[in-house]
Amino acid sequence: METNMNEEWITHLAELRRRLIVVAAAFVLSASAGLFFAPALLRILQTPPAGVGVVWNVFSFTDGLFVYLRCAFLFAAVFTLPVLLLEAWLFVRPGLTEAEAKGAALYIPASFLLFVGGMAFGYFVVFPMMVRFMSAMNQKIGAVETYGIDRYFAFLFNIVLPLGAAFEMPLILLFLTKLGLLTPARMRTVRKYAYVGLAVVGACISPPDFVSHLSVTVPLLALFEISVLVSARYAKKRWQVLPSNG
Repeated sequence: METNMNEEWITHLAELRRRLIVVAAAFVLSASAGLFFAPALLRILQTPPAGVGVVWNVFSFTDGLFVYLRCAFLFAAVFTLPVLLLEAWLFVRPGLTEAEAKGAALYIPASFLLFVGGMAFGYFVVFPMMVRFMSAMNQKIGAVETYGIDRYFAFLFNIVLPLGAAFEMPLILLFLTKLGLLTPARMRTVRKYAYVGLAVVGACISPPDFVSHLSVTVPLLALFEISVLVSARYAKKRWQVLPSNG
């Protein structure tokens, strides 16, 4: 009995190792492609969204190199995400029923699209607002604007990546609902606390003016409400199936 359990553990660990190797290989290949496409991608990013014009400057010899590598890393992270999700699904697939496996498979494209959608929202909506607000503040105090390329991309990534992660909220809450850790009733109970928390998050990644704050906070609140609706629909279907199975 113990020998069989040990063999089972070894088999699972070997399978996990193989999956991780596939993910690592996908990351390396994506990073290599990112290094190749980085110059073109950087030229695209240099075209300012929504009329935001910023001249890039280099203040050290390594600034250009680090931005080049960051661009390749971002490219690799985006295109490795679906491979990671696919390998995770294949790893747990043997322990799932056919219906559960089909349901879990939908998470892969949905998660990728939500993440990319969140980054696009951050780049085309939030980032221009932040740049315009900061530029207006600098002009009010009479400061001469000279932006380093390294700081520019650090600022950009600090906005775009958190919003990409925030847009995963519906899938995360649905997954927790499927596990039984969350219920629609519980989410409705904590709605006011969630609103406060999302308002704080929106305030942290948006300019402090009222319109900009609303333009970031409202989509986050809408995502939460969509999460509640999706979870409620799933819970309703689940309770309709359980009595028939019983």
